[in-house]
Amino acid sequence: MSTYNSKVGTAATCGETKVMLPTTLEIIRSGLKADPSVTLAERVRFLALLRSGPIPPKNEQLKSDEPRLIRRAETAHQLSCSLRTVDKLAAAGVLRKRILPGRVRASGFLASDVTALILG
Repeated sequence: MSTYNSKVGTAATCGETKVMLPTTLEIIRSGLKADPSVTLAERVRFLALLRSGPIPPKNEQLKSDEPRLIRRAETAHQLSCSLRTVDKLAAAGVLRKRILPGRVRASGFLASDVTALILG
């Protein structure tokens, strides 16, 4: 009586992401091993990428519902203006400076406030 391996013939899934079969990874590993132009570090990186799937871009990792403070220089860069203009916008009440607990000076501006200012 033979036993049936459920992983053979079907792709294993991890949530919604499909993961390659171990046999497929072995075939790719042996092909990479036979290629003299691929270094050991590259081979390890390729196989790790195949096992884990693509890494999301950094922009998607940063996007979240949590508030994010940005400093004056980054605010000026996003608004395409000088630091002095950012200070004047804060003095006029257009941008609100945010102060962290236990500090006297402002730490920056909320990214959502700056985005709202840009979008109008």
